Amino acid sequence: MKLLLTSGGVTNPSIHSALVQLLGKPVADSHALCIPTAQWGHQMCGPATVRGLIAAQPAPDWQYLTGLGWASLGVLELTALPTIGAERWVPWVREADVLLVDGGDATYLCHWMRESGLADLLPSLPDTVWVGVSAGSMVMTPRIGDYFVEWPSAPDDRTLGVVDFSIFPHLNAFPTNTPADAERWAADIGAPAYAIDEQTAIKVADGSVEVISEGQWTKFG
Repeated sequence: MKLLLTSGGVTNPSIHSALVQLLGKPVADSHALCIPTAQWGHQMCGPATVRGLIAAQPAPDWQYLTGLGWASLGVLELTALPTIGAERWVPWVREADVLLVDGGDATYLCHWMRESGLADLLPSLPDTVWVGVSAGSMVMTPRIGDYFVEWPSAPDDRTLGVVDFSIFPHLNAFPTNTPADAERWAADIGAPAYAIDEQTAIKVADGSVEVISEGQWTKFG
């Protein structure tokens, strides 16, 4: 897949330009599916925040993901997929130009990506764009660090490993996400990693990794 891994979404013109490049056409001509699943694994999320994601309300919370002006916007809830059959949901995914994957707990999202079969489908979607926010980005990495595990049933901090680096999101957005916190987290990860703020994204396409930023970021390792 083509990946746009963000902390806060498509928050500035540089990230928006990168998204259009990956799509190969304007956002207004692109069909999107949003995936709220990670939210159910995080104690700070619930019905109201899932509704906010889908409705892109209240602004500005979700205007940088579901509120970008897509040609169409649907919902793909991964926890439902094992019960309805791949013959129904796989065509939905194949017909989408972009998957908008929201934050929450990355280990919970990883679990349901595997259980649903979506993780196995990803290698057959070379033209589909994956736009991750927070946990929706972290799930593509090898590990997220114990620092970010909120789901009580998580066996460990390992995730899908689609990319070979880890991500510390929301740099300077919260009191517990300072540069010093990121350094301690990176020391535990012990592998290539990035700390990114809300104005930064990591674009991955054709084997190339590029940081797109109008904010602050640090690379470790």
